[in-house]
Amino acid sequence: MPKVLLIILLSFITYQLRAQSWEVGGFAGGAGYMGDLNQTNPLKISGNAIGGMVKYNFSGYLAARVNYTHGNISGADSTSSSQQQRSRNLSFKTQLNELSLIGEFNFLKYIPSISPNHYTPFIYIGIGLAQFNPQANYEGQTYNLRDLRTEGQAAPYSNMAISIPYGAGVKYNFAGAWNIIADIGYRNPNTDYLDDVSGTYPDKSKLSPISAALSDRSGEKTGTYIGTTGSQRGDLRSRDTYLFIGFTISYTFITPKCYYE
Repeated sequence: MPKVLLIILLSFITYQLRAQSWEVGGFAGGAGYMGDLNQTNPLKISGNAIGGMVKYNFSGYLAARVNYTHGNISGADSTSSSQQQRSRNLSFKTQLNELSLIGEFNFLKYIPSISPNHYTPFIYIGIGLAQFNPQANYEGQTYNLRDLRTEGQAAPYSNMAISIPYGAGVKYNFAGAWNIIADIGYRNPNTDYLDDVSGTYPDKSKLSPISAALSDRSGEKTGTYIGTTGSQRGDLRSRDTYLFIGFTISYTFITPKCYYE
């Protein structure tokens, strides 16, 4: 567990609390991805995202929440500004399902309808579990790339990954116990296979015909295939990254103790 997250969680336990409240909310926005098929744009949104959260506010400054977020990400070499990537001609799409535990820190004391501050910037960090399943369309059909072992893996890679969510945002108390929250958060999962691309091209003679076709798609337009055995297929980074950005509408259940904060 990262040291920063451990410190935050210990702070939650040992903090002498006087104000306590629960909060629930719904999230809507976009999802993005950085990896082998998007190497340069950390703000590129490739799909939508929705979710929900249950939060416990320990004080006007500290909170912990459980989040569930569903998002869609995708990438295609054909849209890249790099000729090398366009020649590679790979593509993917996947649905993400993430369950996470997140600690929040408000820069200003924030208790809806009670504290004098109607807004506050905040930061967060946590730990989560993400499920994914990269797919690609080929000749009118959709294929699960993980099952095809397109880089010659001895066994399919895991479709689950531990992620580290971190980000920042702004909260605004717009009416009574109601809040609107805007935030952007990145995730660093312990996988390089969100896009099914990581290492080198395999020996295609050892793959099934459909696996070989989806492993090296460079010749679909030109007739010339560049995926020679052992040549680089992915970038040199060991992990992919994904992000969620959007708005949450939440309602805070204020307890009597909040009035004595």
